[in-house]
Amino acid sequence: MKKYNVIVTQLNKSNYDFTKIPFDDLVRIGQRNMLYGDYFTVSWIINRFCNYKCSYCWAHGRSDTKDFRDTDLYLRTIDSIKKQARERGFNSFHFSFSGGEPTLHPGYLTILKHLADDMPNTNNTNVHMTSNCSRNMKWFNKYVRTIQTVNSAALTCSYHREYVSAIDKRIALADKLELCQEWDINITINCVMVPKWFWKIYEECMYFHERGINVTLKPQSDHHANYVVSGYDDEMLEQLHNGMPKRTFTHFKKQIERPHNTSTSAEQWQYSELDISRVMKDDSTVPQEINIEFVDDKGKFWYMDESERFNAFNFNKFIGWECSSGYRSIIIREPDGSIKRSYSCEDKPLGYIFEDFKLFDKPMPCVSDSCVSSADSKIPKRKAGTKLPLWPGDDTF
Repeated sequence: MKKYNVIVTQLNKSNYDFTKIPFDDLVRIGQRNMLYGDYFTVSWIINRFCNYKCSYCWAHGRSDTKDFRDTDLYLRTIDSIKKQARERGFNSFHFSFSGGEPTLHPGYLTILKHLADDMPNTNNTNVHMTSNCSRNMKWFNKYVRTIQTVNSAALTCSYHREYVSAIDKRIALADKLELCQEWDINITINCVMVPKWFWKIYEECMYFHERGINVTLKPQSDHHANYVVSGYDDEMLEQLHNGMPKRTFTHFKKQIERPHNTSTSAEQWQYSELDISRVMKDDSTVPQEINIEFVDDKGKFWYMDESERFNAFNFNKFIGWECSSGYRSIIIREPDGSIKRSYSCEDKPLGYIFEDFKLFDKPMPCVSDSCVSSADSKIPKRKAGTKLPLWPGDDTF
């Protein structure tokens, strides 16, 4: 096990109290790189086949069938998405792949290479995957090299104690994740905090946090991903609200440098950082790793590390809000290959990967009763009537 000069004191609690955020008064929310950049995001379930059978998995989350579509179809779909996004003024891309288990798709690394090869034509390319990380170290050595030329890369490792709770398996998992950190891949372990196993999972995950790997504590949702299950006591909720905040662990471990962002909106992003520093000086507590930004009805800014915490506060109801999903973000899901505005939406698909599809021409009102998926909830949105932009140059309000 390699030793890194990483500060690991007081890792189990955030210095920034997320419970102080006035959720009922918020009028705009979003992931900051989308609020201040020209990003188009794609969340893509490329197959439902999975080698795990977790007892708490969503009903539609996995399959025993190897439902792998042709890789060339995926590559054509990527090109079509980029064409429509560029027509709307977005030329930075964030692709997030999941499953099932995406790494089992025989063409997965080819898909990643296709994105890396298009780097000269984009302002910025980010690649993310959610995986149980069950592939061996040989596969991970290929993976880190395939995406070494993209602007940024991230991996969310789904921790499933039914398969990897033994210490030898946790060590092997952490070794693979630290390899990724050395290749400047931002790592987060996503732990579904099943109430009956809550403190066992917490103890197991502290092992990763003490090795300098970020951990997110995620409430368990029902099998249809409509609501958060019951069974959490006050002490559990306190940990879900503020426990194990993100830290810049990868920064300490990386051994390569990625290409710089060439987006024309980079200056706006830098200005945003300076402005946030000024705003945050009025608050004695500053979040460690800010990914999510909120604005309340008085114009005050608030922050959170990850959208995965939203459900811990039951902050997932945005019906009627103007949402940019379907205009500058989409999801693609199996088994039908549908292209939709979000995982939680209840309207018709925009199309399918094997036929034509068309994005919205502007942000559209949310029509879903709840927005449990963190991939959906972080997409920039504003309460109806709010006069705030959702991206640089937005004039749709």
